Amino acid sequence: MAIWTTSSSSFFSPPSDTSDLLRSLLRLSREISLPDDPKPFPRRHFCSISRRSKLFTVLFEELLRDGVASGQLPSSATLCFCEIFLVLNRLKSLLADCSNRSRTRLLLQADLVAGDLHEISIDLATLLDILPVRNLGVGDDVVDLVDLARRQCRRSSAVIDPAEQALRSEILGLIREIEREIVPERSRLQSIFVRLGLDDSRSCGDEIERLESEIGEKAAEKWTAEMIALVGLVRYAKCVLFGESIPRGAESSDGKFNSSGADPAAPPDFRCPISLDLMRDPVVVASGQTYDRESITQWLRSGHATCPKSGQTLTHLDVVPNKALRNLILLWCRENNVQLEGSDPGEGETNAANENKAALEAARMTASFLVEKLAASPSTEATNRVVHELRLLAKSGSNNRAFVAEAGAVPLLIPLLYSTDPSLQLNAVTALLNLSILEANKRRIMHADGGLDAVVHVMGESATWQARENAAAAVLSLSAVHSYRRKLGRDPRVVQRLVAMVRSGPASAKKDALAAILVLAAERENISRLVEEGVVTAAMGCLEVAAEAAAVVAAVAKRGGAEAVAAEEGAVTRLVGVMRRGSETARESAVAALVVICRRVGGAAVAGLAAVPGIEWVIWELMGTGTDRARRKAAALGRICRRWAAAVEADRTARVSALSIAAATAVS
Repeated sequence: MAIWTTSSSSFFSPPSDTSDLLRSLLRLSREISLPDDPKPFPRRHFCSISRRSKLFTVLFEELLRDGVASGQLPSSATLCFCEIFLVLNRLKSLLADCSNRSRTRLLLQADLVAGDLHEISIDLATLLDILPVRNLGVGDDVVDLVDLARRQCRRSSAVIDPAEQALRSEILGLIREIEREIVPERSRLQSIFVRLGLDDSRSCGDEIERLESEIGEKAAEKWTAEMIALVGLVRYAKCVLFGESIPRGAESSDGKFNSSGADPAAPPDFRCPISLDLMRDPVVVASGQTYDRESITQWLRSGHATCPKSGQTLTHLDVVPNKALRNLILLWCRENNVQLEGSDPGEGETNAANENKAALEAARMTASFLVEKLAASPSTEATNRVVHELRLLAKSGSNNRAFVAEAGAVPLLIPLLYSTDPSLQLNAVTALLNLSILEANKRRIMHADGGLDAVVHVMGESATWQARENAAAAVLSLSAVHSYRRKLGRDPRVVQRLVAMVRSGPASAKKDALAAILVLAAERENISRLVEEGVVTAAMGCLEVAAEAAAVVAAVAKRGGAEAVAAEEGAVTRLVGVMRRGSETARESAVAALVVICRRVGGAAVAGLAAVPGIEWVIWELMGTGTDRARRKAAALGRICRRWAAAVEADRTARVSALSIAAATAVS
């Protein structure tokens, strides 16, 4: 009969065969005594449990080697071994869980872990008390080792080592000092991080990733505030003590990485159309489009009432969390080992991070340190590492973006956009893109000497398409401000570079350029410039490649370019083709464009539409399967066609009647 029950025990079932049971116990004791990844805290407790497991190993090896297990063990011994099997599995699970924890979280929770290990040790001591070891037929030396293991388990303590208590107190004290804006001394930081076992840039980076994951998963809610502060502290110490990490672009064969720092193969639907970053908190607006909450909130707060992607006027400004997409993004991140930075969906944790004084001050210190180092960087390689670190810091959180810009990064980054080193240029333009997401930084970039010129240069002259794409994304971000959208639209270089990307770039470049053009097309006075530079021709040429192309055509037609669209050879036929085979968004944009063209150009456009084979079926199908807006537009297009057909029929009838009258008059 079991001495105790635990919820975890139900997951493990001891083997019924005695030999199998002993072999399983031997395997478990070996795994525990020889861990692949020694746990840092509480170090003394982990070392003790490992040594005791080695003593168990001797017992199980002896029983299997001498063939004792082939005979009949006493029933009390079998029962004890079954219970030991369950306890060792509990211990193995605890060790596995601790292996996945960050070092700093383990230190913060050292008392709790030590308590769990102490409870397991006492359970083992109780089982060894009742194990009839002298009836197992093993040697006296083995009996003595089992007794030693029992006494050691019984002497177990739940109190952690005083040195670990002191280290934890020192770290918490350091956090409180940072809250008071006291910059830590380098020697003190170095001492703490040596004791933590964080001794290089890579280990610090791994620690940051684990902490951010644990914060998002609410793994230790009691310590959430301290863990948020520790992310900032570890990031600061990483830069101060170990220098900047090597840019991943420098390690890959093609030198490409995206603005979010995530896997470059991330599905396009997982990236926010505004920031092009992997969406952390996707939300749906009234038009049905999905954006990252932070990006669309800034767009709406800027006074916009339109959908950035489709150009559609929003019937309301409420947003709804897209939980299904969020779950898909999290699943993709887990499967591809991609860390999704940022807090859990919703405002609660974001506010917690923003209100964490220590985290904010640590981020400010990190930004200031990096910008000062950038100003004094002696070589291209050193500069590239600093810029890469700034890019990473600016990719998440409005406060980080503000701190980096306030420290003076923008005027230092702009000249680097002319660098002949592809990796440095890419890091610099991506850092500017990430900074531009913050409203205040848009002004800093647009008003900086040569800021716009540098972005235009990258769009047209960069050696990598990824840099060009991120420059186009920066134009998209800057265009969120009404006055800047006009300024960018009036600049022929901006439009020419974007059109060139649409015409000759890869699919991802086409999408980024079209997204920027779409925002520029939201301004009526920009339409003539867009038409003049060939936007309509370029967009029509990739209708089947990017849904954004149909949105651009619809936006241009709506704001005064309907005649230019209608004049494009085969425009009506191509748009009908998108209505047939395009994505949901593209079909909606295509039918909206056709409605505007037919209304503003008139009979010639409607005649061309009516001449397309099967147009009635296409309209009818979209009325039944499209989005709400697509259904309304399809119904409107159907009415236009019917009215035109009725007018043509009436005109034909009138002509026939007139001819008949004329003929009758001639005969008479």
